[in-house]
Amino acid sequence: MNIDPQKLDRLAEVAVKVGLNLQPGQDLLLTAPTAALPLVRRIAAHAYKAGAGLVTPFFADEEITLARYRNAPDESFDKAAGWLYDGMAQAFSANTARLAVSGDNPMLLSAEDPDKVARANRANSRAYKPALEKIAGFDINWNIVSYPSPSWARQVFPDLPEDEAVFALAEAIFAASRVDGDDPVGAWAEHNAALRRRSGWLNDRRFAALHFTGPGTDLTIGLAGGHEWHGGASEAKNGITCNPNIPTEEVFTTPHALRVEGHVSATKPLSHQGTLIDGIRVTFEGGRITEAHATRGEQVLNKVLDTDEGARRLGEVALVPHGSPISASGLLFYNTLYDENAASHIALGQCYSKCFVGGASLTPDQIKAQGGNSSLIHIDWMIGSGQVDVDGVTEAGDRVPVFRAGEWA
Repeated sequence: MNIDPQKLDRLAEVAVKVGLNLQPGQDLLLTAPTAALPLVRRIAAHAYKAGAGLVTPFFADEEITLARYRNAPDESFDKAAGWLYDGMAQAFSANTARLAVSGDNPMLLSAEDPDKVARANRANSRAYKPALEKIAGFDINWNIVSYPSPSWARQVFPDLPEDEAVFALAEAIFAASRVDGDDPVGAWAEHNAALRRRSGWLNDRRFAALHFTGPGTDLTIGLAGGHEWHGGASEAKNGITCNPNIPTEEVFTTPHALRVEGHVSATKPLSHQGTLIDGIRVTFEGGRITEAHATRGEQVLNKVLDTDEGARRLGEVALVPHGSPISASGLLFYNTLYDENAASHIALGQCYSKCFVGGASLTPDQIKAQGGNSSLIHIDWMIGSGQVDVDGVTEAGDRVPVFRAGEWA
């Protein structure tokens, strides 16, 4: 593959040193598509150089996934490898770090039976919950990076020959991940400082709500009691400061699950579990989605919303300037990690306990009492653009400009 080996090695180094901040003696659990083996090997090398105890990789393969949908008996789609996720939860309880390499074909399941896709996702979500709670609770240092697999590259650059598409996607990933310069670790330190300033400004204001307005959007998102804004590097409960998402351009916090009102239109398609959901329009009443439509993938969207009671409520709101490097690239990545960092967004489902003052010591009941949402899912979708304004609303009802025409005001 025509991928710059030096930049690929820098990405692996950044994943270990910045993304995870892996500590000497700490084990690492790693998941990746089989196509990402060249990056996984480099990550393992950098992890062991950093003093890792044991690196354990798990791989997924697109052909094996498709074999299930085309050949498995019907009851297969209500099953998931709970034993594996229980083991992952056990590993996280023992302070094992978590790294996910994304790079699967985002449209892999687009031609498969949406009912089977929904059932398999639901079974997987239930089985994964013990492990997800450790991630959502920020118990350990974790990170996501990406690899430009050929199947993904063909989706992003359909008009290019495969080798050129892979090269173009690789360069876009390297630029977004800030590894295309000579000092990527230094570049991340500078970027994290800028995100800290943004989140600090928002925390000083203590807004009661955010009001989004734009084409097809008039949405008021109440913020949870004792919410706290975060962005870039954060300290996990194990005391290790890490960058969970590479790339990242967002500052984010927890909405109040019962205090979201109005209507909102997505500004970019959502690629979810192999299905593209486009033209999303939803209405919130009392924090809950009461009406949902999409011009494409509506059936899948509604099945997602029926996952559980919390799936129709928000677990995250994030602010991203329209001029972010990922937005400026003009690319639709069909990958939430990238597309969410091109625009302000909201997430259906599970909230992050770290987005509360003193969140590390709060019980699930306390988080719920302060407005935090609970769900088997956490799915981000984009609602920001160069035409969207955001106001902060104080407890007294005063309005403070936060974004104008998609940029920080």
